[in-house]
Amino acid sequence: MNESACTSILVGKKATIDGSTMIARNDDTFLPLTPQRFIMQSAYQDEKRVWASTQNNFKAALPTSGQRTTMTPNVDVSGLGYFGESSINEKNVAMSATESVYASPRALAYDPYVKDGIAEDSLQSLVAPYIDSARAGVRYLGELIQKYGSPEGNGVLFADKDEVWYMEIVTGHHFAATRIPDDAYVITANQVAQQEIDFNDPENYMWSEGLAEFVEKHHLNPASSGFDFRKIFGTDTKKDRHYNTPRVWYGQRYLSGKQDLGPTSSELPFICHADRLLSVADLEYVLASHYNETQYDPLGTGSEADKSRFRPISLNRTQNSHILQIRNDVPTEQAALMWICLGIPSFTPYVPFYTNADDTDPSYSQTSLEYDIKDAYWMYRTLSMLVEAHYDHFSQKNIDYLTKLTEAKYAFLAQSDAEAKVLSGQALTDLLTEKNHELVALMKKETMQAIAELVTSGLELSKLTFDMDKNL
Repeated sequence: MNESACTSILVGKKATIDGSTMIARNDDTFLPLTPQRFIMQSAYQDEKRVWASTQNNFKAALPTSGQRTTMTPNVDVSGLGYFGESSINEKNVAMSATESVYASPRALAYDPYVKDGIAEDSLQSLVAPYIDSARAGVRYLGELIQKYGSPEGNGVLFADKDEVWYMEIVTGHHFAATRIPDDAYVITANQVAQQEIDFNDPENYMWSEGLAEFVEKHHLNPASSGFDFRKIFGTDTKKDRHYNTPRVWYGQRYLSGKQDLGPTSSELPFICHADRLLSVADLEYVLASHYNETQYDPLGTGSEADKSRFRPISLNRTQNSHILQIRNDVPTEQAALMWICLGIPSFTPYVPFYTNADDTDPSYSQTSLEYDIKDAYWMYRTLSMLVEAHYDHFSQKNIDYLTKLTEAKYAFLAQSDAEAKVLSGQALTDLLTEKNHELVALMKKETMQAIAELVTSGLELSKLTFDMDKNL
């Protein structure tokens, strides 16, 4: 059932350069092509709705009213499932689901997964439109998991303007969640990540009913004191050291500076503090990284053994990378931004969208299942393929392209924010909707120009060539 094998980042408001909260994730699938859409799901009231998964037999009645909410689902819903994945609702509550995690078989022996419970394909749609805070999101999802059960291990990210929470569902019915300290950040990568859960501090921790008793009854805690959630419910295997811990190590190394622990350490901390105030650009760098400037970079100059030693953060399987930002330095109605990258993050830009909008651009919302370069998904993946195919030749061109677009999109946001501050209500929503479309058009123009330059330059790199007399 687990579609994703992702990398996630969560940042508190006092750890950021502008006082915003941020949650971010690479949504990595098992296939190199799984077309995605970015849609605006309309609000509704006084309607009877039923959610039915296409991936298992889960079915549940939805609340009779729901908020307007962004979603980034699959195009092939019937075949691959819906998988809403990332959203910000009209109350400015951000949610990203899920970070797939794998639990100890001993714990699962006593509370096994529920085959037809709430899986990742359903989770975002069951929760995101119905919550008014990050804390409420944990509580609401927790109640659903204890009622219906889970068929898999999942980590779920929540944020509002004040709080950031990370929740891990580890068995059929048990979970725990930690409020990320305001001055801290977290990076997770397909392992149970939380450490100490303090049952005397319900302001900063939440947990499933009977969690402590469950652990005590089945003798699951290997420590003589404390309650280290990772040690109790997580895994610590050779696969973790090849696939998971190196990604956390690299991200912490970049954000916190010197890292005393190595890429295969099982003791990498959950709660971290950066050596600077963090920006969207810092999260973009981590999510786009592939062990850059180390011997482990698959695109670098290390040995062949080192270049394939660890699974990188950015992959050609990354179908949707997102940074969900709730800002505190602008009015609430324009505070929520959804930064979306539908190409390979190493090579393509994150495009910021105001979520107080009525629709999304057709190039994002109407993605074709088959290749069509008019769609943002296919356009950015075309650029990604061209750069990687001739990386040594095109890497600087790609850096120049990304640098140019970074300057353009920040200038665009600054101007749009200034225009938005004098408006309210529907007039403001109309403006922000229009601004989203304008930015899409700008990014498309620059990206198509970049693709044209790469194609024409690439034609000069053919090996089927020879020095010829121009008179022949």
